[in-house]
Order: sequence, then C-alpha cells, then structure tokens
Amino acid sequence: MQCMKWHRPALVVTAILTAFTGIAAQEAPPSPSAARILLVPWKMVSGDRATLAVLDVNGRLTPGVTIDFSNGDKIKTDATGRALYVAPLKTGPLFASIEGRPGQVRATVLSPQEAAASGVEVAMAPRTASLKDRFVITGGGFCGDADKNEVTVGGRKALVLASSPLALQILPPSEQEPGPARVEVSCGKQSVGTFNLRFLSLELEADSSPLAPGQKRSMTVHVIGTEERVALQARNLSPNVVQLTGGDTVRLTSTGGEVNEAKFEIIGRNHGRILISVRLLPQYARPRS
Repeated sequence: MQCMKWHRPALVVTAILTAFTGIAAQEAPPSPSAARILLVPWKMVSGDRATLAVLDVNGRLTPGVTIDFSNGDKIKTDATGRALYVAPLKTGPLFASIEGRPGQVRATVLSPQEAAASGVEVAMAPRTASLKDRFVITGGGFCGDADKNEVTVGGRKALVLASSPLALQILPPSEQEPGPARVEVSCGKQSVGTFNLRFLSLELEADSSPLAPGQKRSMTVHVIGTEERVALQARNLSPNVVQLTGGDTVRLTSTGGEVNEAKFEIIGRNHGRILISVRLLPQYARPRS
C-alpha cells in the first residue's frame, strides 16, 4: 500500500506499509489509540493457533491493542504488535475488530477434518504483489504461530505478519527489487511449497504546491516491474480535507505498456492533513512453479 500525506504547503510521499521489523529499541512504539489496520488470517482451524497483527496508519506494528471477536473473545497484541489466538471450537464465520474502532474483518473457522483436506501445499497465491504491502497465500501445512513459519523471497527472509495453518500474510523483504522472484515456504522443518511471484513497485507522483479548496489535482501511480495492466485501489482517508473523484474508494486500472501508470483526481475541500492510500488489487490463482 502506498500513502500520500501532506501538510501545507509541501507534499510528502511515503509508504504506509514499509518494513515491519517490529519496534526498534530506540523508537517509541505506536500508541494503541493509533491502531488502524487489523490483519486476520482468512481461514483458521477450530481449536488451533492463529496469529493476528495490528498496524498504525504508517504501517508500524502496534502493541497493546485489544482485538474483539464476534463470539465474545478478546485478545491484546504483545510487544511485537501481534497476538496469538486459539480459534473457537464453533466453525463458520468469525468477525474481528479493533476495540473502539469501526469496521470488522471476517475469517472462516474450519474443522480439523476440513483443514486436513487442504494437505500440505501452497494452493493459492497472487500473480503479482506490491513490494511495500503484504501478500496472502492459502493452502495447508502452515504454522499458526507466525514466527515458526519461514518464508524467503529470492533467498531473503520475509516477515510473516499473520498466520494460521491455512493462510499466511507476508511482507516482502525490504531489499527486494521489482520483478520475478522465487518464494519458498516452510513450517518448522517441513517444506510447504515453492513458487514464482512477480513483485511490483508503486510510485506516486503529485504536484507539491498547496491545494486550495475547490481546486482539482491529478495524481499518477507509476507501476514498475510489469508491462501488464494491473488493478489498483485508491482510498481517501481524509474525506473532510479532500474529495476523491469517483467516491472515497475508487478502483483504477493501469495503462499497461512500457510506461505503465494510472491517474486519479482529488478536489480540495478544507486545509488540513491529506491522506490517500493506493494499493494493488491482486489476482489469485494456483501458484506458478
């Protein structure tokens, strides 16, 4: 996910999701009140472990955040910004939310028998992934404890943010370059699978001059790493400050080709902090070996 935020008069382009390496000793951790993004494995196994994660708006793992579940369970993120959770015995949909924040994230709880049918493999993976955002793989044989999984991208260690025996949410290594790379996944000493994945860089370009109320401005997302058209989503996180043409959430498609880009437009409303996120909308399929 890429994020643009600015204070008058300058524009600063940053990335919401950069390197989730935990909280450095010299860096003050985000306050629990800063929690904005909840990561939950798409599928869990009844009675088995899963790892959830909470991020602030800048993509930093956030400790001390309470997570509420629709079945009445509560857990709190530890010093790493993640939390271990034992999935309920009742199967079916389960909803999780950050305490005090709107919105819910859905997961599906499967029985151990249903999970066993998944085998030990990576069954689904995205065709492309952003270098600065998490990507999701599903299958079977993963570790519910995130740190017991080992995932490498092009030989470099990636960070598992959230996990269950059936799904992982992974952040690519910060050193990774755009283009294809080999992904290897294991749980403990057991190999789960290897596959090829193409990584993309999304670079945002915008005029840095002040934006007055009522003034329109175009912004460009440059897609580096493929000449294919890709689907993107722009989301307005500051609707009181600017209007995003097409609604608060807009789907974009890049042009494809050597100059692969997509444009969107904002209109000034009030002076203040502007925050627009742009993320890749991946297409999932059986991974390519």
